[in-house]
Amino acid sequence: MQDNMISVIIPAYNCAQWLPRCLESLLNQTYPNLEIIVVNDGSKDNTIEVMTYYTDRYEHVKLITKKNGGEYAARVTGVEHARGSWVAFVDADDEVDPDMYERLMRNAQTYNAQISHCGFKMVYSDGKIVYLHNTGELRIQNRETALRDLLEEIIVENGLPGKLFRKELFDGIKERMDFSIVNNGDMLMNYYLFEKIETAVFEDFCPYHYLQRQGSASRQKLNKHIIYDPIRVRQILVDHCTVEMRNDVRCALARMCLISYRRIAMESRAEYREDREKVRELVAQQLPYAHLLPKRNAVLVKLISRAPWVFDLLYPPFEKMFRN
Repeated sequence: MQDNMISVIIPAYNCAQWLPRCLESLLNQTYPNLEIIVVNDGSKDNTIEVMTYYTDRYEHVKLITKKNGGEYAARVTGVEHARGSWVAFVDADDEVDPDMYERLMRNAQTYNAQISHCGFKMVYSDGKIVYLHNTGELRIQNRETALRDLLEEIIVENGLPGKLFRKELFDGIKERMDFSIVNNGDMLMNYYLFEKIETAVFEDFCPYHYLQRQGSASRQKLNKHIIYDPIRVRQILVDHCTVEMRNDVRCALARMCLISYRRIAMESRAEYREDREKVRELVAQQLPYAHLLPKRNAVLVKLISRAPWVFDLLYPPFEKMFRN
């Protein structure tokens, strides 16, 4: 393991069209001690041909090919092959600013942090850019404040990209992860990593570009994984977390049950009728913890639990008006 080397891991599944742009942004990094590992997760496109071009030209770009097992298994495989003392993740259809890892490493070293992380921006195909949040704020976090920021999802985003991790934090992660989770497994892995730290540093600048192409994960239509996986992640954490974090995790679970019900409420398709009732029952199970939520959300939990027909009648037109 090479000290101060950053191993950037890119899980790739049928992303050959976007992979060169991602790789070029990493090759242009101002931080010199970088290793780039692409994990080809059973792609059926020309990912291997694209990677041959880069591995033939750049010694620090490496390709690992494995059977398809999902992005989280691909990320863990990348960590197992990483030579750096630091690990970072980038999605194959995204890109980063040239100074991203230099700034993250500088913060990690300045504050003796095991995790250094930042904000991001959503870049849409029509040129629109949305920053989250780009305030310039610097937050020094201990274990509990970092976990609370992660669970709240207000200032800190729960994704793995945009974060720099000490590699030793991943010890045992393969045995702890549930690789059947397709959606929101980032939250689960991040929680396991953040709970091991003494110090993290968050700087709210936005060098990571989430590129919103048609068909990208963040633009997928509603499906079973989107409905249930984020809830299951937080149920796992309720069973796993320490007593000190219990209320924070329960609050996150109640909020996610509410979010999932609101998503289903916007669907008119009959196929989600059974899911609507299942998630309503999950929301009702959160009634004892509704007081942990902001007042507005607490009211919605009670309304869905006790008078769902009122919510189902009033919420969709309100949400459509708000979006417009």
